[in-house]
Amino acid sequence: MNPYLVLGIILGYFFVLMFISWLTSRNADTQAFFTANRKSPWFLVAFGMVGATLSGVTFISVPGEVGNTAFSYLQFVFGNIVGYWLVAGILLPLYYRLNLVSIYSFLEQRFGVNSYKTGSFFFLISKLIGAAFRLYLVAGVLQIAFFDAFNIPFSLTVIVTIALIWVYTFRGGIKTIVWTDTLQTLFLVSAVIFTIVAISKNLGWDSGDLFNEITKNSNSKIFFWDWRSGNNFFKQFFAGMAITIVMVGMDQDMMQKNLTCKNKKEAQKNMLVFSFSFLITVFLFLGLGVLLFIYAEKSGITVPENTDDLYPLLALNHFGLPVGIAFLLGITAAAYSSADSALTALTTSFSIDFLKIEKYEEHKKQKIKKWSHLFFSVLLILLILLFRAINNESIVVAVFRVAGYTYGPILGLFVFGIYSKRKVNDKWIPFVGILAPILSFFISKYSEIIFNGYKFGFELLILNGLLTIVGLFLFSKKYVLKD
Repeated sequence: MNPYLVLGIILGYFFVLMFISWLTSRNADTQAFFTANRKSPWFLVAFGMVGATLSGVTFISVPGEVGNTAFSYLQFVFGNIVGYWLVAGILLPLYYRLNLVSIYSFLEQRFGVNSYKTGSFFFLISKLIGAAFRLYLVAGVLQIAFFDAFNIPFSLTVIVTIALIWVYTFRGGIKTIVWTDTLQTLFLVSAVIFTIVAISKNLGWDSGDLFNEITKNSNSKIFFWDWRSGNNFFKQFFAGMAITIVMVGMDQDMMQKNLTCKNKKEAQKNMLVFSFSFLITVFLFLGLGVLLFIYAEKSGITVPENTDDLYPLLALNHFGLPVGIAFLLGITAAAYSSADSALTALTTSFSIDFLKIEKYEEHKKQKIKKWSHLFFSVLLILLILLFRAINNESIVVAVFRVAGYTYGPILGLFVFGIYSKRKVNDKWIPFVGILAPILSFFISKYSEIIFNGYKFGFELLILNGLLTIVGLFLFSKKYVLKD
């Protein structure tokens, strides 16, 4: 693809985002930044959350991973769907009843300041590392595919990208994100549909042929029952459910969008519609994966050793200009839809949970919000450049996995807070929060020895949360009713 065309598309994409930002941020105050004044249409939030959930890594990896693990990812997604329903039924009513802006304020009301700061701190670490990791991987793909043609260094690409995200989010915040997420989801889904249509035309298939070829292919197998395998159905299903509860229901980033709806019922409606939209979108990605491998085989194209490279390779070199443009817009949207909302959530959590922004007058609030937003933008840039400097994929992935461990204490704190009536010794909670991930790491490392060959997968999050709950129980006592 002509690099000047690529540059024009990316600049045009950001111009549209800037225009949306201008429309949504006029006369916006800090409440608009944090809550969108609780006026977001639920259906808009539901559609936009699809793009925010499917990061740039997912956009590239899910189709390619079909060649390695078939449709087993659906087992995990089925767990996700149940998790979304549980969030809608349990957590959203709680957040709306307490009228929360930062969801970690619940921990202060339930346990105390140390518990509150512990939950918020683990979110900040998790989201910062996770957002930087995802943006680093996708920025690397864009760098090799496009920006190297202009001799633009990776560092400048990252700095300009984060700067653009800062510009279109620092005024409107979540009010802007709700609308940009919708546009980004449209680009992402359109890229997949464009590619599927292009493949079917190239192979001379109608819709019936398309369906039959996908369903009869060996890569469309969904269920796996070997209990020792990381792809075992029950491991995947319950891990998907737990990860959704934590990384959506107990994550400021995802919940902040839901809490912009007018009321609890609209937020619940949004979550239910989103869950089915997400399932349909994942089916499209997996079906695309099967078609990519079929096309490569029939066309005599060697599948790259790293299957993540298959979709970019074919979309940019074999399916024509329209698909190439759609792919470029899709991967750009997938990358930055998660980065912009993460940056807004980090600013919100830090400003409310640590800087106590709500106690100041509006002028001071605007100043705190602005500098917090800039602070996390710089941190994202530094982390991405650090990953680049390390230049060791195994180390970088290990750092990302560390961020995954930090969601366990959040899960334990919320579950214990909601379902237990015990009073914790608040000063010991940071210690519990640190110890649980460390114990989880060592149990996972030696699990095959301890548990006769059992190997942990995503369900490690559940273990992490359980260890946190045990620690909270040990440092707690029953409420004593006063006369």
